[in-house]
Amino acid sequence: MTILLIRHGETALNAARVMQPPDTPLSARGEAQAQSLAQRLVGLRPTALLSSDQPRARSTAAAVAAACGLPLLESVLWRERHFGAWRGRPYDELPPDALRMEAAPPGGESGADFRRRVDAAWSEALEQHRHLMHEAEQRAVLVVVTHGLVIWDLLARQLDLGGAAMPGHLGNTSVTVVAAAAPHRVRLLACTRHLEEGDQVADDPRALCGG
Repeated sequence: MTILLIRHGETALNAARVMQPPDTPLSARGEAQAQSLAQRLVGLRPTALLSSDQPRARSTAAAVAAACGLPLLESVLWRERHFGAWRGRPYDELPPDALRMEAAPPGGESGADFRRRVDAAWSEALEQHRHLMHEAEQRAVLVVVTHGLVIWDLLARQLDLGGAAMPGHLGNTSVTVVAAAAPHRVRLLACTRHLEEGDQVADDPRALCGG
């Protein structure tokens, strides 16, 4: 009866604070983070795995799939917001708070269009979870690997934080645990304890958390 929302591992452009083209791969640190995440999730015995089809999320999810023995289902709905012509540009050269601008960047996705897609993605996850519950009849743990802005939008509009503040930073491979049943209470928020064992995988708090 649980959904785990996972942000993908670090990329070189996250660390450089550059808006990412869709084909950006994980960095070596990101690959190591994905492996640490996967070992953490083994103990939670997830029953299904859904991921954005963008490479940084798909590679993160693939590490989980291998460790947990799960097939990987990909969906375009879970992609990061499309920033059009801004992709490949340093974030600090863009308009202030560019990640949350309502207007569409040139050739990109408006805030309203992005929210509609995130709503469709969340509906997809809930439907997938209902299917798992029907099949398992007892427990279902759905892992969703996606992107920073998608998780932030879900936290802001779809999930019950129980009075907790919105996080200022979503670490790479952070784990947010959510009740699948309404009102979708958040049980664990943006946790990266699996990255605390050394500099090889440590989260970079200066890295860009979306885009």
